[in-house]
Amino acid sequence: MFSGSASAFFLVTLEWVTQIRENHNWIIWLLPIGGFCIGLLYHFYGTSVVKGNNLLLEEYENPQQAIPFKMAPLVLIGTLITHLVGGSAGREGTAVQIGGAIADRFSNWFQLDKTDRRTILILGISAGFASVFGTPLAGALFALEVVYFSKINFKSVVLSFVVAFVAYYTVEFWQVEHTQYSVPILPKINGINLVWTIGTGILFGFAALLFSRTTHFWNQLFSKYIQYAPIRPLVGGIILAVSIYCIGTTKYIGLGVPEIMKAFSTPNESYDFLLKILFTGFTLGAGFKGGEVTPLFFVGATLGSALSGIVPMPIALLVGMGFVAVFSGATHTPIACTVMGMELFGIESGIFIGIACVVAYFSSGSIGIYASQIVKGPKYHFYQKINRFRLDLF
Repeated sequence: MFSGSASAFFLVTLEWVTQIRENHNWIIWLLPIGGFCIGLLYHFYGTSVVKGNNLLLEEYENPQQAIPFKMAPLVLIGTLITHLVGGSAGREGTAVQIGGAIADRFSNWFQLDKTDRRTILILGISAGFASVFGTPLAGALFALEVVYFSKINFKSVVLSFVVAFVAYYTVEFWQVEHTQYSVPILPKINGINLVWTIGTGILFGFAALLFSRTTHFWNQLFSKYIQYAPIRPLVGGIILAVSIYCIGTTKYIGLGVPEIMKAFSTPNESYDFLLKILFTGFTLGAGFKGGEVTPLFFVGATLGSALSGIVPMPIALLVGMGFVAVFSGATHTPIACTVMGMELFGIESGIFIGIACVVAYFSSGSIGIYASQIVKGPKYHFYQKINRFRLDLF
């Protein structure tokens, strides 16, 4: 309930700052100032929580100390500033961090042991994800799958679903609406269409791989050459502001939801997904705050839309497949993403969505957007076999 209410507040304020930016495009020139403010905020008050989602994953794997509650207000403020001034970022990271910080309060209050604390962290992730996207089933599964189903007991599974639905209905109670999507036309399930689905799934996996590598690249580059952390988003903000001015459009900044909606009916340019990857990776790598998931939706949706000129399948279905498949590849969560696709686009599309998510999962490499995520399960064994084959071959 607390996480759901926090997500409702976050969604309302995020929409508010987005509208301010859209109505006053000159604010984009404040990107350096906004970035510097975020940098100073974390430099003086947030060094212990600057890892964000990675901190949650690290504490789950090896519990040491409670997540500082200041993670919640810091990431909220940082994300709102990022979107106000025109950074390219998402919202899932913010909601998950808020949910994790709130949930972990109970660890201290009730003196929970390591096993119960892991459960609490799963519940925080589940509540944050489910409430911000309006997908309770996917939220519950994402929280379980992102920690690779390890060290999870039955109680965690049940409670993850319970809190996901509570958080989801809490947002509904506050009358905060989520974006609605539709895939009105589905092709026949036959061999040809399944082959096309596998082929596009591979491309979605490559896009996920490029997104993850790009984000890590910019983060490492800024960390290597700019030692004083607050200067990184300042410099990044200057480059972003000039770049946005030079390309003459704001379609690649913010969440990009209008462009995602447009992609379902109008084919995108072949370079749209690449520019979103570049802008998002640079924004987050420079030190601005926000999530990666909605930009991943943008990347997958616009790539699927662009592929509609080549692939003989309905454009809305290709967009829907890319929407969740790129997310699946970048987070190593094919089950949650398949369920999310069915929650968003209808259960009838499940076969195509599921195949695309699984194929993207296997073709996206072993590195995802969360550096601290430990990759286990089928992908881990798949790449182990590939590495052994290479050693035997050479």
